[in-house]
Amino acid sequence: MRAPTESSPPTPFQEWLDRIARPIEFANRDDCAHLRALTNLSSFISSQVLAALCREVYPKAIEARLISLRDLFIDFQPALPFAEQRRRLHAAAVLIQALRTVAQPKPIWMKASSTQSSSHFEMTGAGRSDLWNLPVRFVKGVGPKRTHVLQRLHITTVEDALWTIPWRYEDRSAMTPIGNLVPGMIASICGMIETCKAKRTRSRRLSVMEVGIEDQSGRMQVVFFNQPYLEEILTVGTRVMMSGRVLSGREGWMVPRMDVAQYEIIGEDIESTLHVGRIVPIYHETKGWASRQMRVLMRNLLMDHGIEIVEDLPDPLRVRRRLIPIHEALHDVHFPKAGTDLQLLERGKTPAHRRLAFEELLLLQLALATRHRSVQEEPKELRFNPRTTLLQQLGRLLPFRLTAAQDRVVREIFRDMISSHPMNRLVQGDVGSGKTAVALHALVMACGSGYQAALMAPTEILAEQHYQNLSGTLQALGLHTILVRGGEKSSVKKTQVERLASGDIQVAIGTHALTQQGVRFKNLGLAVVDEQHKFGVLQRKTLIDKGYKPDVLVLTATPIPRTLAMTVYGDLDVSVIDTLPPGRKPIRTFLFNEGQRRRAYQIMRDELRAERQAYVVYPLVEESEKTDLQAAIQGAEQLQNGEFTEFRVGLLHGRMKATEKETVMADFKAGTIQLLVATTVIEVGVDVPNATIILIEHAERFGLAQLHQLRGRVGRSDQQSYCLLMAQNQTGGRAQLRRRSMGSEESVSTARERLEALVRSNDGFVIAEEDLRIRGPGEFFGLRQWGIPEFRVANLVRDGDLLQQARQEAFSLLKSDPGLKEPGHQGLRDAMLRKWEKKLELGSIS
Repeated sequence: MRAPTESSPPTPFQEWLDRIARPIEFANRDDCAHLRALTNLSSFISSQVLAALCREVYPKAIEARLISLRDLFIDFQPALPFAEQRRRLHAAAVLIQALRTVAQPKPIWMKASSTQSSSHFEMTGAGRSDLWNLPVRFVKGVGPKRTHVLQRLHITTVEDALWTIPWRYEDRSAMTPIGNLVPGMIASICGMIETCKAKRTRSRRLSVMEVGIEDQSGRMQVVFFNQPYLEEILTVGTRVMMSGRVLSGREGWMVPRMDVAQYEIIGEDIESTLHVGRIVPIYHETKGWASRQMRVLMRNLLMDHGIEIVEDLPDPLRVRRRLIPIHEALHDVHFPKAGTDLQLLERGKTPAHRRLAFEELLLLQLALATRHRSVQEEPKELRFNPRTTLLQQLGRLLPFRLTAAQDRVVREIFRDMISSHPMNRLVQGDVGSGKTAVALHALVMACGSGYQAALMAPTEILAEQHYQNLSGTLQALGLHTILVRGGEKSSVKKTQVERLASGDIQVAIGTHALTQQGVRFKNLGLAVVDEQHKFGVLQRKTLIDKGYKPDVLVLTATPIPRTLAMTVYGDLDVSVIDTLPPGRKPIRTFLFNEGQRRRAYQIMRDELRAERQAYVVYPLVEESEKTDLQAAIQGAEQLQNGEFTEFRVGLLHGRMKATEKETVMADFKAGTIQLLVATTVIEVGVDVPNATIILIEHAERFGLAQLHQLRGRVGRSDQQSYCLLMAQNQTGGRAQLRRRSMGSEESVSTARERLEALVRSNDGFVIAEEDLRIRGPGEFFGLRQWGIPEFRVANLVRDGDLLQQARQEAFSLLKSDPGLKEPGHQGLRDAMLRKWEKKLELGSIS
């Protein structure tokens, strides 16, 4: 007697196949005599097969048989003729046997390549690491012509395609009996084509094809326009699945119609469960490329390249954060398993979405943490003196005491300046919180230590404002200060350049052109960068390229939501001034529509008669700059000649000459202009304490943070101040709140929600978070202006918790392995450099 041979244990697929084979084999016994004893055979087999297809990507031989098996049972009902039921059961038994004999039915990404065993593959996670460099044009079904179309969707490589995820999903998995269809519902059906009539209308030159479809429960009509080729596809006797919106038919609800979004011929090919009969992914489309084509492409990519997807996240990190493997995440995000929660899919909260989002955020945080670390390790030649007598003199000169928050931030700055590594710090605070006073202390310490300092502002108006506010104090301390402007005479420029180069000038104030106009400093020790919605991470690199290695202090013009601070300024140390100077009263904000204009004017008039001053602000955007400028000019004329004849009205806009702007601002500060009509050039930094009221025209066209900045032009004294938001009317008296400034429209309710948020709160940090929530990261100040990193999966509003986790992991990884040189971190390092090396100037570690 021979010893029994050792057999390998059954795979999960074989166990699953045995489970669905049992009822089929039972039903086939004794010439299908036991068929009536089985209930729900149709739903059991079709749902089991669909679940298996959604769970993994299989070799084509297996997938084709699974699809054929599901097609046999999708409408297997007792009402079918017994002969048809028997035929299908016999066919199913043949398919089961064929599936059992197919060699090793593993999902394709688990199969080993011919040169290595599967155990080796599964242990090492080996795979092709250059999908990022593999052009999509060589993928089956793409080619040169479609490559150009895909480039419009920012897809040039296989990796780009795999990371282009659906923007929404439709559940087409449940089949509704035709007899249960109700007009208005969106449903999927399965039936047989009973009639197909094509005709052409003479008057409208339309081709019309009417198709009648039946199942055991009823009949429905489908009409196709101008698709004559369908006559050869949708032939009588063909079984189809269709999805779409149900409409009332010519015979009322008895014979419904369907506006078909997708249809599939059952058993036609192995594509037939990609588009109907499952949770279906919907992608962004472009001319010449639809979601249907994208689904086929994704299926082919997962079939052909699934084995090559490399896992970049280290296993301990994945386990710690409970993240699924990359291949599983990519499959599930494109082809969700049956039963996946549709709401989680739509919100991007499934394990697959979160796994992919985490990787994107981790790569960015690693890049930013690397930049932060490289600055920390940079040798510092500057030696600042915290005991310089100029700081004591400054304390005596200032007419106010620093708030506790200002004092804390000054200490943080001084600690950085006297440390052995360069300062790269961000100071953010609300409007009027006193960021400039904090920066003044840093300027004085730098100059008191024998160095020069530069203060760079985003606009000439703000640079002039800084000069007017700071120069008196600086000169009183014996520090020579100049304002560097683009429009100066060549003789003035020459003198300024010579005095800076010789070290005779201690402080230079100007725009960012300070580093670009042939200006040379003798020994620049500190650069203060006053930001206005710009990407701050590269400022330091710009200065180093000019041959300087100063300490850098960045001031934000507006509070930044926490998640954006971790991305836009993620490589800087952050200080927050979280209290306002004492005595400031909260600004009262009101929302008006056009019908309430007289009331708004009366409030302004009352303030002006009380010898206060006022602003009226008009929006100004590039798309409509000419008409916007004209509106501001005409507005100033109408106010001067109409409602406010008893006061002097001034006009300020960016197209005026520098001397004209200076004259207007000087007159407004002196009080000879009582009402200043301006475009958004006054958004940042203009400081006139006697101005107590601001009226903002077309408030619906501004972002929340921008409105908050404008509101901050008032409320700079102990007097009560007001902000009046004027939203334009729509017919019917409702506020027409359609914002055009970003080149897109938004709903009335969304714009009103934004304006009402400003009325409710004076806290800039609360407002910034609300603005981000309402508008999303793409619209928050505009992507290009901020330079916010663009993600394919991650969303800064939705994934704030993941961003925080990614930041923690990034700093932890670099602490234990600073260069990411360990074998388990190589993939992560390579992926980070591919994505961010050029954008974030990571040359020092590449």
